Amino acid sequence: MYRGVNVVRAGKMYKTIESIQGPLLFVKRTHDIAFGEYVRIVAPDGSERRGQVLEVAQNYALIQVFEGTEGLNAADTKVIFTGETLEVPVSTDLLGRILDGSGHPIDGLPDPIPEDFRDVNGAPINPYCREYPREPIQTGISAIDGMNTLVRGQKLPLFSGFGLPHNLIAAQILRQATVPGKPEAFVIVFAAMGITSDEARFFIEDLRKSGAIERTVCVLNLADDPAIERLLTPRVALTIAEHLAFDHDFHVMVLLTDMTNYAEALRQISAAREEVPGRRGYPGYMYSDLASIYERAGRIRGRKGTITQMPILTMPHDDITHPIPDLTGYITEGQIIIDRELHKRGIYPPINVLPSLSRLMKEGIGKGLTREDHRGVSDQLYYAYAEGRSLRELVAIVGEEALSPRDRRYLEFADRFEKEFVSQDFYENRTFEETLDIGWDLLAMLPEEELKRIPSDIIKKWHPKYRGSKVGSSS
Repeated sequence: MYRGVNVVRAGKMYKTIESIQGPLLFVKRTHDIAFGEYVRIVAPDGSERRGQVLEVAQNYALIQVFEGTEGLNAADTKVIFTGETLEVPVSTDLLGRILDGSGHPIDGLPDPIPEDFRDVNGAPINPYCREYPREPIQTGISAIDGMNTLVRGQKLPLFSGFGLPHNLIAAQILRQATVPGKPEAFVIVFAAMGITSDEARFFIEDLRKSGAIERTVCVLNLADDPAIERLLTPRVALTIAEHLAFDHDFHVMVLLTDMTNYAEALRQISAAREEVPGRRGYPGYMYSDLASIYERAGRIRGRKGTITQMPILTMPHDDITHPIPDLTGYITEGQIIIDRELHKRGIYPPINVLPSLSRLMKEGIGKGLTREDHRGVSDQLYYAYAEGRSLRELVAIVGEEALSPRDRRYLEFADRFEKEFVSQDFYENRTFEETLDIGWDLLAMLPEEELKRIPSDIIKKWHPKYRGSKVGSSS
């Protein structure tokens, strides 16, 4: 029988609930209870709910109830401590399936047969056994592939805001992501936390249209599902991803959306526990809690499979200093910034390459990986675009007439960079070569002596002037 996150065993039963606060139960006169222990809660009507021990002391235990505490009372509710941790059944049969936030199938299909049961919290990876991520992932999106290259085994979040098209960008990455020269397609684990039914339907339909649904596991906790279940959802998804990657040698792309909803659920639990709040009311341990999720990405020496992680965060008020993106930035290896101003100007994908960063990019590009000119082209495009953006601000003050011919060239470069390099169609899938060629076409607008960030031998080999291409043409 497929049990989801549910361990049915005999255990110690208590009817000593002292109080119920939000999604929490306080049980007194307990003994030999372990932190993180799986708990079965029998409601007064005989139905069962699931829970986990959050805190233990000498004579009481604090339990979080995943389905909420509505309908429970202290007198008639039974609590059964199983003596086991939360486990999730894992199997390759989960590919193509849709599960709820705690791992139960909700697609109406027969229950899959589990190959094993794994602790939902995973097992720490020995740092000595971690292998440095080096193979580039071609997403087909120039703003990422050319300027902030994603590497297999990396954790690279999308920092966005409410109303921005981060879901479109994520869906395009899931549909298009490949490793150049490798025949294996990515297996996808999609974990939703507190998103709307429409958003979930969009992802699933897009995966179905592309045929990727057959290699996808969907774990859904929607906006009207219990908030407490959101703390479990990413862990269920990553436990399944670890099984697929490290037991079956799949290359797994994990999409976690929305981590802001996850952090809000964490703050809700912290408030119910009456903990001393940290920044903006979030618990002081939010850093270590987020790290326990993000650090489950990577590569293991001697294993073929990998886990690449792309969390999505909708930053409250577009504030990158908010605790959720701030702490995420410390843990992950960079960030892709979705820009509201570019979105207002009709540019898709509205990725601002200047504050975006992929810390592992330098190890994943170059000869034998992408192309030998990649690093130089990326650095020169970054400089030229930054120069053009700064001149836009100057023009707003002094007017374009006050600019020198050189400044006007850079101003034009910034406009064309956004329209030709950053902007592309939702279904346009560019190779690394096509992205770099577009970059060269734009750089050909500038005098050759301005290309100081590209070695001269690379210029002689790849510049359109020396390759016989049309210099400075518009796309």
